[in-house]
Amino acid sequence: MAVLQTHKMREIAKHHTTISDKIRALADAGFERADIARFLGKRYQHVRNVLVGNRPAPKTGLSDVDRTPYAPSGRSQAKLTARLQIGAGGRVVIPAEMRAALGVGEGDVLSGRVVDGELRLLSKEAAVRKAQELVRQYIPEGVSLVDELIEERRAEAARETRA
Repeated sequence: MAVLQTHKMREIAKHHTTISDKIRALADAGFERADIARFLGKRYQHVRNVLVGNRPAPKTGLSDVDRTPYAPSGRSQAKLTARLQIGAGGRVVIPAEMRAALGVGEGDVLSGRVVDGELRLLSKEAAVRKAQELVRQYIPEGVSLVDELIEERRAEAARETRA
């Protein structure tokens, strides 16, 4: 670990009293689990258990890597950070914790775009939610688009039967 990195970790950790709080704060600041373990003099598994949770495996047959990450109340999963390496053919592996936070798995399709030099990935569910929020701001309170559509279709069908 570089001296500058150790200094920054010391600054972050000094504001927390418990080891678990220090681990979470350092992880939120973007430090790798192995670096946190070395800095605090703890085993890597201890750090991992604090961040992912030390729970028995779910009965779904998922491995430790596929479990939803531990996120105590008041701690946002939006703070998940990782250093990702570009592999052969431009491939990037999204860590399991990030996939779980996005609600995506192997074979799912994400939409991606570059905004201000950032690569932003969006799951199908998040894209639908954003679209609904965008449309909702133009619909007056108490108006049901579904009811209006049904009414229009019935009126159109009535016109066709008369003609």
